[in-house]
Amino acid sequence: MQPRMEGALAPVLTPVTTDYRPDAGRLLEHCRWLLSQDCGLAVFGTNSEGTSLGVEEKIELLDYLIEHEIPPQRMMPGSGFPALRDTIRLSRHAAKLGCGGVLMLPPYYYKDVGDDGLFRYVSEVIEGVGDERLRIYLYHIPPISQVGYSLDLIERLLAAYPEAVAGIKDSSGDWENTRAMLERFPGWGIFSGNELRAKDTMELGGAGVISATCNINPGRIATLCRKWNEAGSDARQEEANALRKLVQSYPMIPALKTIVAHFRDDPEWRRLIPPLMELDSDQRDSLIGRLRDLGFAMEGLPVAS
Repeated sequence: MQPRMEGALAPVLTPVTTDYRPDAGRLLEHCRWLLSQDCGLAVFGTNSEGTSLGVEEKIELLDYLIEHEIPPQRMMPGSGFPALRDTIRLSRHAAKLGCGGVLMLPPYYYKDVGDDGLFRYVSEVIEGVGDERLRIYLYHIPPISQVGYSLDLIERLLAAYPEAVAGIKDSSGDWENTRAMLERFPGWGIFSGNELRAKDTMELGGAGVISATCNINPGRIATLCRKWNEAGSDARQEEANALRKLVQSYPMIPALKTIVAHFRDDPEWRRLIPPLMELDSDQRDSLIGRLRDLGFAMEGLPVAS
């Protein structure tokens, strides 16, 4: 049986080349650093620009990472596509490789679908993959997808597939929804979509957080998840929140790539896949200046001047 995934995971930023293809070497380096900070790898998530990558690119990247000794059990690749066959194909490949789970968006193009349609979609993925190693973490992000997993649908899926449906990432931005999940499904693998309520999530039995800012602050967020009930946890929560609020005051993915580029002294990291655009020079200067005022550095990397 696959062990339950827990703790802090990063929706790993995807560096790209000048022709907007994934830069596997830089991705590998970033994944190794995240793991060194006790942070798991939710590759191909929202902040990975995951929906801008094709199924073949994702399969090739997974193979590359594992060939270079990234442990598959620490990975939760995003596997949800609007096309059912693509979701089945990537989910099957991830299960075959031994990934700790897949993070599955609902089919997000058609908006007027109900729980019956979503139940059938998830069922067809599970049956189509046909591998008892498959562990699905549902990805609930209605502010973006406009299609989500209701509490009643989750209950129905758990009754039908108690092993395969392993958990959920709640990126609704609604703490009351996260709380309701934690109370209704105790012991299930429930991840908060950011660290702003990490301590509250862990107190109620959550599995951890899957947060964009784990890309730059992984060690401290991982410690917050691991030591949520120990002395200093309130201060750790406040510190993590201050950084999160600063970064999210800018466009999130361009800001994160700007920060990584700065602390790695590697401007290639700033590049995004269209239609996303890089921060302009004024935004970059403002962001880095505010981080400097906060005393922030990406621990384990050389600090840029």
